[in-house]
Amino acid sequence: MERGEPPLIGQKLVALLIMVVPALIAMFGIKLIRDAFFHSAASETGFLWGQLVLGVLLFVIPVLFIAGFVLHHDRKRNRVQPRFMKREPEED
Repeated sequence: MERGEPPLIGQKLVALLIMVVPALIAMFGIKLIRDAFFHSAASETGFLWGQLVLGVLLFVIPVLFIAGFVLHHDRKRNRVQPRFMKREPEED
């Protein structure tokens, strides 16, 4: 594919899936966090620490993945500020 050609439909679909699947996992993480808080407020049982930790992990990891994907994509297109550009190793 040459520089001026638009990406193929398949490439755009893969990029969309790379963004949507982690977003769905992050939404499930938010649901687990919310359920842990509401369950502890509504019942006499203890706080659901395991569910809270799992929810935080299922929220944070996909968000970091999406951020890294967007940063990588923007670096390839030279759309980031100079402080986010990859530094080249200095020669001695």
